[in-house]
Amino acid sequence: MDHINIGNVKIEKTAALAPMASVADKSYRLICKEFGAAYLVSEMISSKGLCFGDRKTARLCEIEPQERPYALQLFGEEPYYMGKAAYKLNEYSPDIIDINMGCPVPKIVGNGSGCALMKDPGTASEIIKEVVRNAQCPVTVKFRAGWDENSINAVDFAKMAEQAGASAVACHGRTRTQFYSGKADRDIIRQVKQAVNIPVFGNGDVTDGESCLKMYEETGCDLVMLARGSYGRPWVFREINRFLTTGERLPQPSIEERMEIMLRHCRYLCRYKGEVQGMKEARKNVSWYLKGLPGSARLRAECGHLSTYSQAEQMVQKILEGISRNEI
Repeated sequence: MDHINIGNVKIEKTAALAPMASVADKSYRLICKEFGAAYLVSEMISSKGLCFGDRKTARLCEIEPQERPYALQLFGEEPYYMGKAAYKLNEYSPDIIDINMGCPVPKIVGNGSGCALMKDPGTASEIIKEVVRNAQCPVTVKFRAGWDENSINAVDFAKMAEQAGASAVACHGRTRTQFYSGKADRDIIRQVKQAVNIPVFGNGDVTDGESCLKMYEETGCDLVMLARGSYGRPWVFREINRFLTTGERLPQPSIEERMEIMLRHCRYLCRYKGEVQGMKEARKNVSWYLKGLPGSARLRAECGHLSTYSQAEQMVQKILEGISRNEI
């Protein structure tokens, strides 16, 4: 199996889990890792939150050994605080520090962070330099095609990131104004790859082995990342790994296996966040696991009432009994 190297970090050239705020938490990451995700990235860590000692922010920096190779992702708009935060991250020994310059969420870009930095490459460059200067590991930068269709500047932005000291860049093939609608532009990822001498990650519209292979072939990128394609389908990494290595398309997991994975995901949430908060956050994940099942619309509506792990178990029991009686 091919590998890429980001500094001294070795990553299998299959598929990585892209960072997703409020989705790809520790529980989500661990489930995806169990199915073969090659590389994981934390949720967004506020540079100022870290610098000012916010406890919730500090918890986002904690790393489980099985998550590696693993990046901690910083966001912020001020070079000083981004550099200071990078220094603080060293105590957690991340394999990589990633800088978020692609988040489209209004509350992030409204403060000048995330994708807003694509409109201010000067500040973006200073941020990267400060993080690189303070980090004791490779630094990567994630960004989008541009702010909107009239300002597609990913190529120049990637060149700037390389000159500022980034060890790799990740490009999502959509603009900020697209958010997650429309199609990702793979050609802009190809152009980024041709323009720089550091590894390039490609992100956007990867949902299975075939689309992953196409991303590699059409862009020449060094590593593929997928995000929404893993919603309720962590086994997609297993499918991608098999397809890339053998060309074989694995069958979808049985409903029984699917439900067992869902419950394992819920157990992780309860372990790391407590049952009350864990099951509250499990609701969206459970609804994704149920998508496509017979009667899923009704079942997914019930997810909004889940408050204990035993309720999730009871739901699964009803689903399996209903299927055995052909009632679902």
